[in-house]
Amino acid sequence: MQYAFTPQAVAAVPVAGRNELFPVHRIYCVGRNYVEHAKEMGHSGREAPFFFMKPADAVLPVQEGQLGEMPYPSLTSDLHHEIELVVAIGKGGKNIPAADAPGHIWGYAVGLDMTRRDLQAEAKKLGRPWCTAKGFDHSAPIGPIHPVSKTGLINAGGIYLNVNGSPRQKSNVDKLIWNIAETIEHLSKYYELQPGDLIFSGTPEGVAAVKKGDVLEGGIDALGTLRVKLV
Repeated sequence: MQYAFTPQAVAAVPVAGRNELFPVHRIYCVGRNYVEHAKEMGHSGREAPFFFMKPADAVLPVQEGQLGEMPYPSLTSDLHHEIELVVAIGKGGKNIPAADAPGHIWGYAVGLDMTRRDLQAEAKKLGRPWCTAKGFDHSAPIGPIHPVSKTGLINAGGIYLNVNGSPRQKSNVDKLIWNIAETIEHLSKYYELQPGDLIFSGTPEGVAAVKKGDVLEGGIDALGTLRVKLV
């Protein structure tokens, strides 16, 4: 049996310090997972975690020390940055208890959940899905994945984003409303997680619009820096 046409290459992210690529299966994202960001989006309190998805090939891999280029997307005039800790899954499972979740983590990376905020606002108003706001091409810039064997489990650490050298977002991963283990527990009730899954764990407050020519520089302690220019 043959394919009707040549399949696209597997979406993949470089592994830090190795001549390897991490193949991407699915991209899950957690909404409003920092208290102050929830407030700036008009919500408050510890609501149950909720999830949305991006296509696997939405990743825009950027090697450490390089400046990635992200095309400014069509049909928006209000593109927002969201810096996030990304968790790479190496062992699959369903209904994973939080106590067992660390054993399913392969590594971590710095990522950006880029959002067409005007399209998201319109979708919310009409009660429609967020797909066009969140899942567009190149909407998930990401730095190299650092194996957990090198970093250890990450439950705290500074997270920041600067735009053209000016601070925009600054917090600590320990301020996640639902920590990584709890997130995996909840997510694995909805989906059977697979090796290659990426989880964008949520963004702190300070999200704002960016434009063509802007340089975004974000980082997380122990994971280095992600630099992306909008072109």
